[in-house]
Amino acid sequence: MSSATPEPCSTLRWIGDVAGRLRLIDQTRLPVQLAEIECTDPESVWKAIRTLQVRGAPAIGVAAAYGLVLGVQPALDSDRSGFLELLERTASYLATSRPTAVNLFWALARMERVAFGSDARLPTRELAERLLAEAHAIRAEDIATCQAIGRHGATLLQEGQGVLTHCNAGGLATAEYGTALAVFFAAQESGKRLHVYADETRPLLQGSRLTAWELQRRGIEVTVICDSAAAQVMREGKVQAVVVGADRIAANGDVANKIGTYGVAVLAKAHGIPFYVAAPTSTFDLTLDCGQRIPIEHRPAEEITHGFGQPTAPAGVAAYNPAFDVTPADLIAALICEHGIISPPNSGTIAALISPNSREA
Repeated sequence: MSSATPEPCSTLRWIGDVAGRLRLIDQTRLPVQLAEIECTDPESVWKAIRTLQVRGAPAIGVAAAYGLVLGVQPALDSDRSGFLELLERTASYLATSRPTAVNLFWALARMERVAFGSDARLPTRELAERLLAEAHAIRAEDIATCQAIGRHGATLLQEGQGVLTHCNAGGLATAEYGTALAVFFAAQESGKRLHVYADETRPLLQGSRLTAWELQRRGIEVTVICDSAAAQVMREGKVQAVVVGADRIAANGDVANKIGTYGVAVLAKAHGIPFYVAAPTSTFDLTLDCGQRIPIEHRPAEEITHGFGQPTAPAGVAAYNPAFDVTPADLIAALICEHGIISPPNSGTIAALISPNSREA
């Protein structure tokens, strides 16, 4: 590998002190243009999350944490009750941006615990500084967590294997390093060569636009395939493993991820190919006993009928556009988190590995 291999993407970062702003990569412009936008209020963060300028469960959580800091900036020198009231309103508002990724709600709850658990005598500006420090900590922990996921996951892959992935679970979906793609990055860093097949991931093409861009940038061999070609590529023997990310994992190991993931898991099972899911413990929702209780976001029909602004279906035709589906745990060979590998995934194995280490529900 070339020594000039780029570092993983820095998806989002804070600029300045407690009165600063959030800067993030606008993922809607990739792969044509690598551009950043600045968010200076919670409304711009909400819009960035809702319109997929920032996306991926961990990245959404980090963005929301910083969005809460932006939200309390007008109350930096107000009384404590006004500050906390504004914080609660901002948290409730940001929570409406997208429903499926549990990291959004986890990060907001963590930030609120810092605020409401602080000394009542603390000046509001200092309280805001603590919130900013907590947002920085969430981002730093995400980077370290993803690197650990990569190290664990890389042990499941062998030199020269073909691996299929769906959607984008790379540095763009996290603070920097990725979840599913972290497995490939870590394998590369350990000297293993892989050939990654990236589903295009309709209707918004996160696989062909984002995953292929990240892997090509890192010097990892990548081939984009139509979603409908996955079965044929598996039958031809080109794929020996599947690795995907997750937006929410129930207590029994059922996984919500980008629409189409369930189909890939069924195909992998039919072809005897192990199907792995890589995600941090912040993506596990132990309050839900199974995947049937995971809320599924439905997005505008125009994403299907007018792909990237062009008519792609007859005018007036109905379209059904769930953004996620749920893969049952019995189709998953292992879950990969920062604490290790959970196999087989079920309520017992999950609780045994992550409960002592996980965040509060």
